[in-house]
Amino acid sequence: MTVLRTVDLTGITSDYRSHLPRADFDVEAALEVVRPICADVRARGAEALTDYSKQFDGIVPDSFRVPAEVLERCAQELDPLLAEAFAESIRRRRHVAETLELETDAAPAVLADGAHVGLRTIPVDRVGLYVPGGLAPLASSVIMNTVPAQVAGVRQIAVASPPQKEFGGWPHPNILALCHMLGVDEVYAVGGAQAIAMFAHGVKDLCEPVSLVTGPGNIWVVAAKRQLRGVVGIDSEAGPTEIAIVADSTANPVFVAADIISQAEHDPLAASVLITDSSALAEAVIPEVEKQLAATKHIERIRTSLTGQQSAIVMVRDIDQAVAVADAYGAEHLEIQTADASAVAARIRNAGAIFVGDHSPVSLGDYSAGSTHVLPTAGCARHSSGLNVRSFMRTVHVIDYTRDALLEIADGVERFALAEDLPGHAHAITVRRSQ
Repeated sequence: MTVLRTVDLTGITSDYRSHLPRADFDVEAALEVVRPICADVRARGAEALTDYSKQFDGIVPDSFRVPAEVLERCAQELDPLLAEAFAESIRRRRHVAETLELETDAAPAVLADGAHVGLRTIPVDRVGLYVPGGLAPLASSVIMNTVPAQVAGVRQIAVASPPQKEFGGWPHPNILALCHMLGVDEVYAVGGAQAIAMFAHGVKDLCEPVSLVTGPGNIWVVAAKRQLRGVVGIDSEAGPTEIAIVADSTANPVFVAADIISQAEHDPLAASVLITDSSALAEAVIPEVEKQLAATKHIERIRTSLTGQQSAIVMVRDIDQAVAVADAYGAEHLEIQTADASAVAARIRNAGAIFVGDHSPVSLGDYSAGSTHVLPTAGCARHSSGLNVRSFMRTVHVIDYTRDALLEIADGVERFALAEDLPGHAHAITVRRSQ
């Protein structure tokens, strides 16, 4: 089957969303499976974790919490060059988090003499970070979740990742090594929906409940987040990963093909979408994808992704329409490979992250650009942001009025309360007039 079908939007002028490719990702159906798992973990705790570890992972770790000596050993056994790459990725992510994402307390607003309203920014007390370990052990997610949480000032950070048969029931050694490098010593060999349930409800004598769960995962993890939202805060319901590339005739088809393949490598449901006004580029990309695909490792996974309904070459009239289509799609990752790429990128309103020019591929952002790679999918970039320092913080108004400042506005507040038929509210003002 030829990779990357073509979707022609040149004659379409509106409602681009209904014509754009997307993967099926039925979280509601998955909820029927996940709901009893979450309830069972709440009821039976570690006993349920043991049963699900046998069922889903094929192994039960010696302990669900990974011992500190295992974390340290994994760090010590890292290849020195890989350890250096990890350290540089941590350094760059921390630098961006500290210089661009860290909110500080603002000066209070003065509404009248003695009437002050301030805004405090307070970090979440305890978070649970999920790191996938399925088709690809995403050690980089340890950095992307942990660093902004640390910069935010989160006091307690716990990490969960599935146990792996080939590593004696512990999560992947690279994941454990990064936890050690980042100073995270509360690490659990628990995966899937049961890990989210463990974080949300807590497990006696093992794991205390958290206030917020973050990190990507498969549909079962997403379904568990939806099921437990309200019991615990969540970052997002992330679906299959996706890339959209806006490119014109100046784009290098070798680069475009490589970036399409790199995203398809994640998952058979991963989406790769090329949006172009150049038929010459489109015609050059398809054979280039086939050529590069023949030389890569995960051929079947990538081909499944690229021949699926979620991937396509989308033909547009011009760059103006390309921008409109890209905004309608709201890609998790959006590359701009056009003439004057910076100017085109500046026009984009909806994207999880924007990669500008020939030398800013998504792979760079996945690891060491300094940006976050935990990003909104399935068009959610139209209303949501990627994981950053502010994701781990809450804002709290601090209201500080003197008696005179209250009396100055008391009449209006009382009238407002009575207009809503809430006389008790009015009385709480009135009683202070004579005291």
